Amino acid sequence: MTVHRSLAGEPVEASRRAAVEVDTEEAQGVEPEVRPPGVKAAKASTKKKKSGREEELSRLQGVLEIKEKLSKQKLLDRLLAKKETLSDMENSLMLKLMSEMI
Repeated sequence: MTVHRSLAGEPVEASRRAAVEVDTEEAQGVEPEVRPPGVKAAKASTKKKKSGREEELSRLQGVLEIKEKLSKQKLLDRLLAKKETLSDMENSLMLKLMSEMI
């Protein structure tokens, strides 16, 4: 690696390091500016901060979705197990339930 010298005779890399050190020293003397959170940070914080009620509600919604899916599966099983011919309404319901499962 070749070291280039500046007009002052110092190596270029050393002068860059010195400039960076001066910048960090100046920044430490000044209090950092408090910035508002960005859009991504704001969205992430709202997702993390669920209260106990919201968490319970989401859990209950999940349970209700599973129950609804199971009841539709049971209904489809009953329609498929029927020995006699299905009425038009039963046939359309069976086709609808089958399409929802796919």
